[in-house]
Amino acid sequence: MIEVRKARVDDIPAIYQLLRELAQKGLLLPRSYANLYEMVQTLFVAQDPATPTVLAGTASLQVAWEDLAEVRSLAVPEEFRGHKVGQALTIALEAEARSLRVQKMFVLTYVPVFFEKLGYEKVPLETLPQKIWAVCFNCVHYPNCQEIALVKRL
Repeated sequence: MIEVRKARVDDIPAIYQLLRELAQKGLLLPRSYANLYEMVQTLFVAQDPATPTVLAGTASLQVAWEDLAEVRSLAVPEEFRGHKVGQALTIALEAEARSLRVQKMFVLTYVPVFFEKLGYEKVPLETLPQKIWAVCFNCVHYPNCQEIALVKRL
């Protein structure tokens, strides 16, 4: 059974390596060590108790506005895919968002089917507040973004 907890600073090297590997494959945006340390309080990690020193996945909750938060940097190593790690991380982020009284979650993703199975619905990117686009301006794919926007009301 996968366990999810808030990340600690000693998790950052493993998170960095996982995100780097997936970014090299074009599956998500890279993050620097500095950025990860700055956002450590927003990160969650998943671990299999049978192999507690191995990172089974990570994700971040970024509050974007008074009623809106984003699922960011959801990453699961290949050996843990299909074991509901991504689902466990997303559910943990949603619970954290509810505790903050956030009303909606959104995600920008290349894999909309995963999030649709969790109750997220596709929306035009333009319907999201422009504030969320600040990150987009730094993306290597901007302005030709191929990610799909999805939203879930909590």
